[in-house]
Amino acid sequence: MAIPATLYHYLRRNGVSYDLIPHPKTSSSRMTARATHVPEASVAKAVGIKRNKGFVLAVIPASREVALRGVGALLADPVCLATERELQGLFVDCEAGAIPPLGEPYGIRTIVDRQLLDQDDIYFEGGDHRTVVHLKGGAFRQLMDKVPHRNISRQPRSKGALSDPGDVCYWGA
Repeated sequence: MAIPATLYHYLRRNGVSYDLIPHPKTSSSRMTARATHVPEASVAKAVGIKRNKGFVLAVIPASREVALRGVGALLADPVCLATERELQGLFVDCEAGAIPPLGEPYGIRTIVDRQLLDQDDIYFEGGDHRTVVHLKGGAFRQLMDKVPHRNISRQPRSKGALSDPGDVCYWGA
């Protein structure tokens, strides 16, 4: 059990202590929360956002979904969800769909949902689908200190709800 070298060196350089938690392979942040027996609200999910000026990483609780309208308004730019394939080219030492919520070591601008900053503990994918990184909330806040903090998530829509075109892209007001 190890984390990608990029993430390892970033955490060391910032003097952040962390724990690694192994778990059975999962395919979503919500499933990871269940597999590791931690609250979904404490699991930081990284969502890739594509815009005219490149990519942005939106970091939200696993219990929620990204609010593209809020992200687009914050960035003053049309935005769309990035594909796993697009993100794989940016997070080259991570498995597809298991990117950590830390864009800085990968050269990607990051924004974080305010709700995560209230958590005593933060958990996130460690670059694969079998390892969770655990940080104390203070360590996470330290890493997110220079990152914009906004309300960029919403309650997930029910599975039967009709999809809103704003769930995939937001083109502006």
